[in-house]
Amino acid sequence: MVMQAGKQESRIAVPQKLYRIGELVQHTPFSRQTIHNYTTMGLIRESEWTQGGHRLYDETVFSRLSRIMELREDKTLEEIRQILRQEDLKMS
Repeated sequence: MVMQAGKQESRIAVPQKLYRIGELVQHTPFSRQTIHNYTTMGLIRESEWTQGGHRLYDETVFSRLSRIMELREDKTLEEIRQILRQEDLKMS
């Protein structure tokens, strides 16, 4: 419970939504293989793994995939990797 100016405030922690590759495929134009390749290349990152060894991605993966789609219009995957790496360094 959080105390604010003499009042007690209760907050429920909302669990973070995590997505499996199949869910990403349903909600994006990318194939399962493309998601796997982008993960292997380091363009996107899994947040966690299930006990069964499945990758789980958090909600930020959607903005990252949108950025990749933008860049794919006129950049190679290697150029995209470099651009994303630079953007990540600026955000750190």
